Amino acid sequence: MYPMHPRRGFTTKMAVMIATSVRLSRMSDSPQPAAAARDIRVVDIIEQAFSSGSEDGLRRAFEAHGSLVHTMCARAHPALAADLTQEVFLAAWRAHERFDPEKGPLAAWLVGIAKNKIVDSYRKSGRQVPTISDMDGSLLPSIPQTGSAVDQLGNRLLVTEALSSLGDRPRRIVELAFYEDLTHEQIAERTNVPLGTVKSDIRRGLMRLRRYLEQRDD
Repeated sequence: MYPMHPRRGFTTKMAVMIATSVRLSRMSDSPQPAAAARDIRVVDIIEQAFSSGSEDGLRRAFEAHGSLVHTMCARAHPALAADLTQEVFLAAWRAHERFDPEKGPLAAWLVGIAKNKIVDSYRKSGRQVPTISDMDGSLLPSIPQTGSAVDQLGNRLLVTEALSSLGDRPRRIVELAFYEDLTHEQIAERTNVPLGTVKSDIRRGLMRLRRYLEQRDD
């Protein structure tokens, strides 16, 4: 998994740009590049296998997203991380018919289940959801009634997951746009990538992030 920069998380700027990407994609009639199409096909194969309800589908889902789920559980509830990870995948497998790839990727759906399992585990023991540390060790505010700290953790991990699914060049370009606030022209100059390619990479990256963050219904 691609490491997250200490300052990198789900920001207001990112939310606005993801929303804007929807409009941009509708305005563009150009087809998706071959590399992006290959990435999507790989994801589709895993999601189709999982949707079948087979043990092989569960194995593929765990191989693809087990680290993501375990990381979230370990940071939110270290003592029960292994048990919670297992519960998440068992619950997902039993409810595989409810997974709808049209609403979002499998990774996001699993994070939604993990969020509920984490919050439920604390509530069943009569304990409050504790304060959770962010990637750089800073604290995420915890509001036990809503599990907001768990939501924030899930968003941050999904941003990392979405970025890691991009190729090296588009990932770098998206990072320069988000985290260094560079314009398209500045990015093109720094990376020696044509301006049109920079714009296309950012648009595709935003669409990928939007798909991961738009909906995480379980």
